[in-house]
Amino acid sequence: MQIAIVGAGIAGLACAEWLRDAHHSTTLFDKARGAGGRMSTRRTTTPRGDIAFDHGATHFTARSREFRSLVDQWHMQGLAAPWPVAGAHAWVGTPSMNAPLKAQADTHDVRWSSPVTALTRDGPNWWVHIEAERHGPYDAIVVAIPSEQAAPLLSLHDFDMARAAMSVRSHPSWTAMYLFAKPIEIFPDFIRGVGPITYAVRNSAKPARAPGETWVVQADWAWSEKHLTRDPALVCDLLLSALGEAGGTAMPEPLHADAHRWLFSQPSGRDPALLWNRDIRLGACGDWLSHGFVEYAWQSGNALGQAIVG
Repeated sequence: MQIAIVGAGIAGLACAEWLRDAHHSTTLFDKARGAGGRMSTRRTTTPRGDIAFDHGATHFTARSREFRSLVDQWHMQGLAAPWPVAGAHAWVGTPSMNAPLKAQADTHDVRWSSPVTALTRDGPNWWVHIEAERHGPYDAIVVAIPSEQAAPLLSLHDFDMARAAMSVRSHPSWTAMYLFAKPIEIFPDFIRGVGPITYAVRNSAKPARAPGETWVVQADWAWSEKHLTRDPALVCDLLLSALGEAGGTAMPEPLHADAHRWLFSQPSGRDPALLWNRDIRLGACGDWLSHGFVEYAWQSGNALGQAIVG
């Protein structure tokens, strides 16, 4: 079959891997400029040169047998490394969080900077619409994007799938990124759940990272919703103060500070589900079907790929 996948994050790529191994042809469409999704990395110019910040997931777990097998392959390829500071099953991509997904995406036909606006059917054929352009025909469609974005695409074709997507609410999250002139020695490399901070991570302490004192601070969803429309510069100031309060110290002025607002960061959660309509060959996968973690997102895409292959 010729199959289109909307979304080239870890769920979409996991599904594509199964389909390719079964000799189906896949094309992935993603609105982003490059691989990452929940495992995104931002590269930015600072007074110390170009710096990479893992501003998506700070780490990921590998507890299930199948996902651990994949992560072990990434490890052997130099694309991932354990990071026990964050927990017994914690891993990070190397040299950046999005490295494993970049390597996977490079082996597939991925159309970046391609926001899908509609899906239509013409008899047995599916078509993918990107603004005024129509791509296809395809034999099947997989929707692997956040629930809020998936619902409109699904609603004209499978109301049960659309209702499942509409029942999930994703909470936002602010992430702040800092570069400091000197190491902040009073802090551990990983801080969890202090005040409004979900995670504060010395990004430069992860395996295979470039030198320099870089930090990523993620706010919890309640704080992020309260400050949803704030200017990023103010968010940087507020989270820097929160980081100082967590360590009981005054924070130095950063050489660089930036903030990113994730609107669909934390799905409200539901029981893991498999959404595949074999009659019209339409499926959906993603972390919103499995409580919003990297490993669960992969499991969702992997399970859908198996179901399509049969």
